[in-house]
Amino acid sequence: MDKNREEGRITQIMKFTPSLSKQRYQFIKDLVWKYKPKKVADLGCADCTLLWMLKFCRCIEVLAGLDICASVMKDKMHRLSPLPVDYLQPDERSLTVTLHHGSVANKDPCMLGFDLVTCIELIEHLEESELRKFPEVVFGFMAPSIVVISTPNSEFNCLLPGVTSFRHPDHKFEWDREQFQSWALKAASRYDYSVEFTGVGHPPAGMEKVGFCTQIGVFVRKHPPTSDSAQFEKPAEAVYKTVFKAVYPSLKDEKYLQHAVVGEVVFTAQFMKGSLLDRSVLEHKCSDHPAACKSGFQPSEDLEKLVVEKGTEPYVDGSTFYVPLRTIFSFPKVNRLCGTFEKLCKLIAGKVPLSSDGSAVMLNTEGE
Repeated sequence: MDKNREEGRITQIMKFTPSLSKQRYQFIKDLVWKYKPKKVADLGCADCTLLWMLKFCRCIEVLAGLDICASVMKDKMHRLSPLPVDYLQPDERSLTVTLHHGSVANKDPCMLGFDLVTCIELIEHLEESELRKFPEVVFGFMAPSIVVISTPNSEFNCLLPGVTSFRHPDHKFEWDREQFQSWALKAASRYDYSVEFTGVGHPPAGMEKVGFCTQIGVFVRKHPPTSDSAQFEKPAEAVYKTVFKAVYPSLKDEKYLQHAVVGEVVFTAQFMKGSLLDRSVLEHKCSDHPAACKSGFQPSEDLEKLVVEKGTEPYVDGSTFYVPLRTIFSFPKVNRLCGTFEKLCKLIAGKVPLSSDGSAVMLNTEGE
């Protein structure tokens, strides 16, 4: 089912700007920026739009989606794959995205350990038996720090033309604010959560009494789960089927880190060679034409400072230019990537031409 398309057709006369679905996703993004969760799961992820938006949030290292309809996920899951640029410029963070096919009424160990769980326009699609199990699965078993649940506010339906019963043919129910809040407060009390109510989709002026078009409950766990509560209930076997998994290239992976360090070392050495050769040419011109030096090239102050502080100035011997590794390690980006000088030496060993004693990078100067 494409719940966003169906809803867009029904609510277009209300002219929500941005669209109601975008407002819900932005609500989640704002929550992510506030709480900085590392692991986020979206239950009822459908076409994976929210997951795609969240993969750009740099605090998140693990994203998981779950939906009962595998075909909808598979149709759009390619958007969650790494792009070529992700391999050319790996991020410093790690990111793993996984999609699972299954029901929120079942418990699976792959859904343990998440900081934030979102359930956007999901519960109204659940059968009565699934809805009964839902609180125990999400709040009792998964027990994340934060749970966000959004669902249609039936009081708003009187403003939606063409809606005589429910907004979507697959909805099993639509609650008014009192019904949703009563259900949410019971679940929060039972599983040791607090809950605050809000929403998105403001009503027209003069109709404020109907409330938001989409009502939202934000549940926050009061205390960490007990050490044995989730583990005691942990199923012996997985019940969800994994339909997609992507591990993004990261500088935490040594092969990508090595590639980045080698590139940065070569770039830094070339930069220093170019700067010092330009200075040499300028000094030669100045000796013949002093007037040409008035607005001539001046070497970078940062470069001179690094060389002086380390006492390891680059030098030319014949047709070879030598840049001491200690000087290269002084550059902030190289230093940040490697952490230690020993790590730098290890990462570039066999990848960059070095002097016989391994203390300097060698570059050819013939023809320059």
